[in-house]
Amino acid sequence: MLCGLKEKQQKERNIQDAFLLLESVITARQRNMNVRLNNSKKSAVLLQDSKIIHSSDCYNISFCSLILWYSGGYMYGMKEMVHASRAVDLVKKFGAVVVSPGYRLAVQRPYPAAAEDCYSALIYMKNHARELGIRRDQIMVGGESAGGGLCAAVCLMARDRASVNIAFQMPLYPMLDDRDTESSRDNHGQVWNTRKNHIAWKLYLRGTPKGHVPAYAAPARAQDVSGLPPAYTFVGDGEPFYVETLHYIEALKSAGIPADVDVYHTDIHAFDMMRPELEISKAAAEKFNRAFAYAREHYFAENA
Repeated sequence: MLCGLKEKQQKERNIQDAFLLLESVITARQRNMNVRLNNSKKSAVLLQDSKIIHSSDCYNISFCSLILWYSGGYMYGMKEMVHASRAVDLVKKFGAVVVSPGYRLAVQRPYPAAAEDCYSALIYMKNHARELGIRRDQIMVGGESAGGGLCAAVCLMARDRASVNIAFQMPLYPMLDDRDTESSRDNHGQVWNTRKNHIAWKLYLRGTPKGHVPAYAAPARAQDVSGLPPAYTFVGDGEPFYVETLHYIEALKSAGIPADVDVYHTDIHAFDMMRPELEISKAAAEKFNRAFAYAREHYFAENA
């Protein structure tokens, strides 16, 4: 049993210890394809729907948006979680190219490993956009939960390092604040709660001096959000990340950045993924798709 556990842990480490690297041009015949390179340190999941690629909306893949989608799970999780995420609709309904980079989990490496891995994926995609056949003026980022926090962190990093102009961000019910808020304090919601939140942050921030937590680790600590891309998100009003999500959107709005949030009455974290049959999940999916459709038509950011 011990041997089996070690093998499982090693397998998970091999899956997670990664940042994005793609080795060949995307072809229109690839559908929901897993890309695994012959390098145990680098891997990714690529989702592409060939039927949408050939639709009237996108005759050529070079006209398709690229979306880097960060899966949740500072403590646990894997890039393959993208197959159960909102990003699937962006492929099937809009012909977008979605790339889900693996990042080192907090059980392996604390901050800044995950943030830097996700940022490295962004840089790689920008630098290889031409060979991958994707447009450089509509690079977007998104993610759920901890992935939403990484989404916001990467936006801050790209702005501060003047490296990539991101067109749009979609941090869904994001994990942004290591400090207790009105909704994350004494929260007993479903899927995620105060106890799990405290454990996750403690693990992710181990080694980071208390009182000196950087915004790249906890984006809610950012004092200046000017220059960040437009945003859309949604969140449940009974879950831990409710307040920090609202605060992030309000901060963006105060900086003159287009930003919207839809709120649903539930204490189920990631309700759209956990309970997709619920009416609120269906409504959230529809509004999310509508927000993306608007962004695809209106938000662009040139990259040299």
